[in-house]
Amino acid sequence: MDGPQIRERFLAFFEERGHKRVPSSSLIPDDRSLLLTTAGMVQFKPYFLGLADPPYPRAASVQKSFRTTDIDNVGHTARHLTFFEMLGNFSFGDYFKKESISWGWELVTEGYGIDPDRIWVSVFEEDGEAARIWADEIGLSADRIVKRGKKDNFWSMGVAGPCGPSSEIFVDRGSEFGPNGGPAVDEERFLEIWNHVFMQYECDDDINVVGDLARTGVDTGASVERIAVVSQNVASVFETDLLRPMLSAGEELSGVSYGDGERTDVSLRILADHGRAATFLIADGVLPSNEGRGYVLRRMLRRLVSHARRLGIEKPLTGRLVDVTVETLGDAYPELRENQEFAKQVAASEEERFAATLRQGMTLFESSKAEAKKGVLSGDAAFKLHDTHGFPVELTMELAAEEGLEIDRDRFEELMQEQRTRAQAAAKKGDFAEEGLAESVARAGATEFIGYEKLEADTRIVGLIAPSEVVQEGEEVRVLLDPTPFYAEGGGQVGDTGIIRTETGSIRVADTQPTPGGAIVHIGVVESGEVSDGAEAHAEVDPERRAATARSHTATHVVHWTLRHLLGEHARQAGSLVAPGRLRFDFTHHSAVPAEQLEEAEYTANTRLAADDPVRAYETTMEYAKAEGAIALFGEKYGDLVRVVEVGDYSRELCGGTHVPHTGKVAVVRVLGESSIGSGLRRIEALVGPDALKEVNLERRLLQEVVRELGAGDPAAAPERARKLVERLKQLESAQGKLQKEQVSGLSEHVAARHSVVAGVRLVNSLQEGDADQLRALAQEAVGRLEGEEGAAVVLGSAEDGRALLVAALSKNLVSRGVNAPQLLEPAAKAVGGGAGGKPTLAFAGGKNAAAVEDALAGIPRRLEELLEGG
Repeated sequence: MDGPQIRERFLAFFEERGHKRVPSSSLIPDDRSLLLTTAGMVQFKPYFLGLADPPYPRAASVQKSFRTTDIDNVGHTARHLTFFEMLGNFSFGDYFKKESISWGWELVTEGYGIDPDRIWVSVFEEDGEAARIWADEIGLSADRIVKRGKKDNFWSMGVAGPCGPSSEIFVDRGSEFGPNGGPAVDEERFLEIWNHVFMQYECDDDINVVGDLARTGVDTGASVERIAVVSQNVASVFETDLLRPMLSAGEELSGVSYGDGERTDVSLRILADHGRAATFLIADGVLPSNEGRGYVLRRMLRRLVSHARRLGIEKPLTGRLVDVTVETLGDAYPELRENQEFAKQVAASEEERFAATLRQGMTLFESSKAEAKKGVLSGDAAFKLHDTHGFPVELTMELAAEEGLEIDRDRFEELMQEQRTRAQAAAKKGDFAEEGLAESVARAGATEFIGYEKLEADTRIVGLIAPSEVVQEGEEVRVLLDPTPFYAEGGGQVGDTGIIRTETGSIRVADTQPTPGGAIVHIGVVESGEVSDGAEAHAEVDPERRAATARSHTATHVVHWTLRHLLGEHARQAGSLVAPGRLRFDFTHHSAVPAEQLEEAEYTANTRLAADDPVRAYETTMEYAKAEGAIALFGEKYGDLVRVVEVGDYSRELCGGTHVPHTGKVAVVRVLGESSIGSGLRRIEALVGPDALKEVNLERRLLQEVVRELGAGDPAAAPERARKLVERLKQLESAQGKLQKEQVSGLSEHVAARHSVVAGVRLVNSLQEGDADQLRALAQEAVGRLEGEEGAAVVLGSAEDGRALLVAALSKNLVSRGVNAPQLLEPAAKAVGGGAGGKPTLAFAGGKNAAAVEDALAGIPRRLEELLEGG
């Protein structure tokens, strides 16, 4: 049974049993507490938490999933993957253990045809109900029902909330894969294929059960890849039809065959997994960066390229891996085909950048190797290679082993733990699940947004998150309204501001944010009086700010169309900021946009705005929107019903933001500039409407001032006038430089003539007027005149403006005798109250004690003698 059959059989089985077939959600979760989607239950989390009412009691899905914790294991085992497909069936207060276990057994044994005698299960040691169902209802023998503790068979989110026991299904793969005795003895032989979680309890932050849930639930997860291992009777996930094509691509590129040796097999497995995972991440809107999910992608691509080099692959390979991923999985996940060329562009750009980084890392490794003590490479060096240059630690270990070195793993792990702690702290900062908010959102439910039609409305406070039930003047507060005219930040558009009035007080709203479950939170401060939960209220959005933001959002759509029109269809939006009077627009493009083309884009966009085309918004199904050619913005998530915004007859995008009714309302767009923000990514920044006109007026005033100062009269003559003045200035500077050189040459002859001889070395130590640059030039010129067989040194000092300055210049043959300029200046530098530094042939010193300069210079001959004597 191949991958497509495994998916379809699962979905059809549960569809026949009343489950809603739900498509996979994005790998970018709608949950700030998660970096990436790790399981099928993530998109249903608001239902399990009670933050929203489920639209159906039963669901089934095949979910794209990613586990960052397994990156370092990938390649070294037969089953670890970063990206994987998770089959899942879910019950929201509907069926429970009996149905879940019975259906699981039926699908595994009859649907997938796995021999019942090969099946083992595990249950939580305190879950007698699940053990009884497996024994009495299913008829599984007691010796194949393994009772395990909380660590293995009890599920929670890691924080307070729903939790419960689990029951896992394992398949015995035979004695060639390990010893007998069940999953507690060997999980390579006894391969887990499906986990059933029974949510029936509520737990605290320490995962202690504190009560029963009012509504139980079921959350299951089965690995498509592992079921394929059993169905296809292969040794590892990499030999299934889901990943074998990726291995074959690695074999073709490297000329190495899978199975030739463990070292090359590890690298081939890494190419297969990471190439597939990176393609999915990019297709879902993740781009390489140095933080968050972007760092995960960058780290994987770098690990991939490192192992490609180990396999002898020197030519670009990520494009081929993207193509094979799409060929293998593009039918199941259409977004792969839609973003294939973009994924190739992003991956290839990162691959090219890392090629240079890899060379730099190897240079660092060579220097770290030279500094290794007692056969141990420092943990700090290994961590720097890993963190700064993206070297996988196993690659560093292998390089070290080839040189007969070990790595200080204790120090490396210490630094890694510090990094993890920082990352966890950063992730918690973005978590919206603050004390009281989850409870208020669960009670209030989704917020009705009426802000497309109204900027003010009578409403009611249905949630008040604050230190006390009644919030006083000056206190910060978070408010839930129903309904609300305030737009919550999303799709690049900033949240609304404004005011909420009640009979007893008012709240100045500084920001509006969305939450999981569809609630809208108004963040602000009580401006006057006091405010309490449940109060009737009147909400007013700041109309000028909203109007300016709407102008910016419509302008963003027009700029997007303009770039695709001028640069090509690949120039897709990859992020934006829509704020009052300004916009920031990120798009995919392989190189800088020339100034002439940028001007053309600005002109084209403004021509479109001036046409005063209508802007129309409507809701429809996702299928219809796609059929009409609506563009789904990169990295955004959409439901079955979507909102389409059409600008004239040329721009059609999925968008939940606010817009002007006609493009003429935008007035004008003024492009400020374009720049690079990463691999294959560019950014345009622009001002809109009155803010754009202010910028134009500012530029006009600046031009008038320049014209006046140049004496050009006509602004059109200013550039030529400026060019002539710059040319004249260069001529004068050149003449001045020649004059100064002649002066230095003449003066250096005079300075050199004042030399003495110390142990055969010609030495000048004298006071001289001038700044640091002048003394440097003079000293270097003079030492050149004095250099002989024994060498020469020139030390000059000045005491201008109350500060001491010393400069020492040495000939190269004097340096070869063990004397260097910073050492020569050390006692003199201390005498003037400072320190000395520089190169062996040239050093500087300075201090506040200007009166000590002469005495400091007088000690130079003695210091030179000491150095020549080896002191």
